[in-house]
This record gives sequence, C-alpha cells and structure tokens, in this order.
Amino acid sequence: MKRHGNLFQKIVDIDNLRISAHNARKGKSTRNNVRKFYREFDSSIEQIRNSLIEKTFKTSRYQTKMIYEPKKRTIYILPFNPDRIVQHALMRIIEPIWDGLLISDSYACRTGKGIHAGSKRTSELVRKYDYCLKCDVSKFYQSVNHDILFDIIQRKIKCKDTLWLIKDIIYSYPGDTNIPIGNYTSQWFGNLYLNTLDVLMKHEFRIKGYLRYCDDFCLFHNDKRFLNQMAIEIKTFMLDKLNLTLSKCDVFPVSHGVDFLGYRHFREKILLRKSTAKRMKKKIINLPDRLKRGQITDDQFISTLASISGWIQWANAHNYRKSLPC
Repeated sequence: MKRHGNLFQKIVDIDNLRISAHNARKGKSTRNNVRKFYREFDSSIEQIRNSLIEKTFKTSRYQTKMIYEPKKRTIYILPFNPDRIVQHALMRIIEPIWDGLLISDSYACRTGKGIHAGSKRTSELVRKYDYCLKCDVSKFYQSVNHDILFDIIQRKIKCKDTLWLIKDIIYSYPGDTNIPIGNYTSQWFGNLYLNTLDVLMKHEFRIKGYLRYCDDFCLFHNDKRFLNQMAIEIKTFMLDKLNLTLSKCDVFPVSHGVDFLGYRHFREKILLRKSTAKRMKKKIINLPDRLKRGQITDDQFISTLASISGWIQWANAHNYRKSLPC
C-alpha cells in the first residue's frame, strides 16, 4: 500500500490557508470573532501558518452544546480561529487521499455520494435480494479508540509533520476513546475507522450487496442463514479489531421494508420514516413563528423549506405533502 509523504508544505501553503479560512467562514460570517479575524486577515493567516510550522499549534479547549434532534447528542465546538481553519486546511490536502481508499458503497461525507445516493442504492439492493442484515454501532463516535485510529492513518500517511497535526487533533479529547461530534475532521476519521469493516465485507467476503453510511450499514443476500452467520463474523471483528459493539444487528425479509437513511425502502416504493415525517411537519409548523420572533432570517426560512422539499421529493409522499400546512 502506497504511503503519502511531503504533505505538510501543501497544508501550510498560504493560499491553502486562505481558502480554508473562507470555507470555514461559511454560515458564520456575521459572528464577531469571524469579523475580527477578517479585519486582520493577512496577519491572522500568517500567525496560523507560523504556529503550524513552528509546532506551537495545539488544539483548543472544547465548548459543548446539547442538541435533541434527531436524537440527544453532545456537540463539541472549537474556535473558528485557529482550529476550524486548520482542520479545513488539513482536509483540503488529505481528503482526496482518504477518499481513494474508500469503497464505492460508502456514502457519508463524500462528494457525489450522500444520503440520497445511498437511498437510491438501497432501493436497488432491496429489489435484487430477499433478506437484509441491518446494523448500527453503539455510541460510535464516543467509542472510537485513539490508538487504533492513529494506527490506521499511519498506514496511508508517512509525512511526519502531517502526522503530528493529525495526532494532536485525535488526542485532543481526554481519555482513550472519542472523536468529538462537531469537529470537521470527525466524519472522515469515522469513515477511515469503519473502512476496515468495508474492506472485510467487500474484498474478503466479496459481498456485493453491502453499503454503509457513517456507523449504519446493511448487507443484502438471498440466503438468510448466510446473513445470520455474517452477523456473528461482524460482531467478532468489530469487538476484536475496532473495540466496538453493535446496538442493532437484525436479519429480516426486505418485504418488511428497510428503514435506512431516513426512508423506508420497499421493492415498489420509498416512504419517509415516520419519525422523519413527524419531525419535518413539526419544523414546518414552527417556521412562521420562528421567523416572526427573529430566530431565523428570511433566507433561513426559505432554505429550510427547500431542504424539507428535497427530502420529500425522493419518497412516495403525495398524501404526506398534501397534509403539510404550506
């Protein structure tokens, strides 16, 4: 396996840092700390660059925020300057390398993939096979082992300076496990961590009917006994190699519908997941009041409606659409 070197100079390149700052600013341009950064843009970028070159950069202390939709989770927040800019600068260089490692049926956090592409592929597999093994990992991001993750990364990257930066980010959270939800790098760290499972499924067991989105994945086959055996193999591999356990691992006929990526996939149709439909309707009902109170802008109002419309158009949801207040 080829290991990549000479990456750090690309990461600290002044143009890469400038572009990364612009990317990290998206959706945050009105914040005071972002405005302050841009008032002294050139000198601020130079300070970040010097801190990386001189190895004085250290991941900042996290702030935390609790969110409750779609489920209760703790989000970890880093400052825009320097952390978010640095993580964008890192990923602009190494994302193409890591993307080349992943199987085509890995759909999270990748250009040209995503939820709807994964849903389309799920529908194809539902029509092709009789049974599904659906699994998801218990408390995945909190359970990612730092040492195992860093070892996986070192198999592909040999640039010592880049590894220094990645290691600082990985080990920035206390304890032996956890990649904080909210870090720009976390979804890619998660992708790499579970790519070891993807490779096992696709290359060693040669399972054609397999796809993954983050820590949720499905196997499809016409032999129910085979899928039950694969469930045992997967549980053993996850525990022994990745120090992970599964919260769900169920085998069932595809005729029951495959609940995956916010949709329920049947051979003849796709329906919105009930919890997704309920959450969307509640959001639409509350939008006008939130706009009136100044909690969202006109652009955010329009963007939210467009996002919900985008979800609905991928499903057979004529009656649901008629039930919506707008």
